[in-house]
Amino acid sequence: MQSQAPIAIVGAGPAGLTLARLLEVAEIPYIVFERDVSATWANEHQSSGTLDLHPTTGQAALVEAGLFPRFQSLARFGVPLTIVDSQGKVHVSYSREGDTEEPEIDRKDLRGLLLSSVPASRILWDHKIQRIERVDNGSVTTHFENQPSRSGFRLVVGADGAWSKIRATVMPSEPQYSGIHFFSSYIKPENPIYPLAALKAGRGNYLAFGTERQIFLYCLGDGSYHVSVGLRLSEKTVPEASILASASALWNTVLQEYFAGWDCDLTDFVRSCDGKFRSWPLYTMAEDAIPSWNHVSGVTLVGDAVHLTVPTGDGVNNAMHDSVDLAKHIISHGINDLESATLAYEEAMRPRAVKTIQKGHWMTHHMFLAAGAEEMLAAMGADGGEA
Repeated sequence: MQSQAPIAIVGAGPAGLTLARLLEVAEIPYIVFERDVSATWANEHQSSGTLDLHPTTGQAALVEAGLFPRFQSLARFGVPLTIVDSQGKVHVSYSREGDTEEPEIDRKDLRGLLLSSVPASRILWDHKIQRIERVDNGSVTTHFENQPSRSGFRLVVGADGAWSKIRATVMPSEPQYSGIHFFSSYIKPENPIYPLAALKAGRGNYLAFGTERQIFLYCLGDGSYHVSVGLRLSEKTVPEASILASASALWNTVLQEYFAGWDCDLTDFVRSCDGKFRSWPLYTMAEDAIPSWNHVSGVTLVGDAVHLTVPTGDGVNNAMHDSVDLAKHIISHGINDLESATLAYEEAMRPRAVKTIQKGHWMTHHMFLAAGAEEMLAAMGADGGEA
């Protein structure tokens, strides 16, 4: 089937949708392929969590896309932060009242904002990419596991995240397991433990650090709390779905031993979560991944597809920045010179990607694998006092 658009974007996450929006504004034709069955399905089956957008990257991307006023209506400004140890002792407490630098937004709300900014006809759902193929005339064909192939693309952009199917075309590297595994769920307002969560976290984030272990509470836009439990765990030690189906089952079979001796209020947050847990092993690209990049005409990458790391606070920001930079080069060089556009983008992106991956490796050792709150704060340069 001949495509009517010269540019294919694989993945409808923040990176792919930011690029789509910027091309839409510039009136450059494109199509987005997304593996999720629908936007509704994604909201119901994927973990939301919260994101903070930085002024020069994530926020700047939304300004460029003409979406910043709508973002401001959804974002939470001045989100307080509390950092405690495994016994619940407070080491840092930031009120952040009046802080407008790094507002937070629920992941699902950011995706919804971006989705609403592009025509529905530009996104093809339920298209699970299998591979891409460069053909003799210089165009690229996309092959799917569950849909007919599409051909005739002059550029395919891999915005398909950690396990990108597009990555193999330009990079031999694959993500490596970081040694850290997270499990996440929710505490909803009707939960009996909700008042205690509200007392500890308020309308902000409450982060507990022990030796190579963490329990995080994040207040979401609807008032519920996103609960994340992190620990060093073998890559092979992945609980069965039946264990993840309830908080008590996960606690009794996997977590209880690791969190023995922790403050009961903290462990009760985990044991009392509502519904199913999501299993989230953290992966990262190796530091030598970017130097192995081979430029391939008609193909490029943005976001986690190229510089995946453990959470650093920069992931979505860097991904959106990639898309802004790529879009600017496409607009500048024009649709008939996509080769020059991608070469210019990749030249600027690679040094950023190296620094991103290096920061992720640093965070792995000094935050997630730290001996506790004091060691983590010392590494981060915090004084441990209240602010």
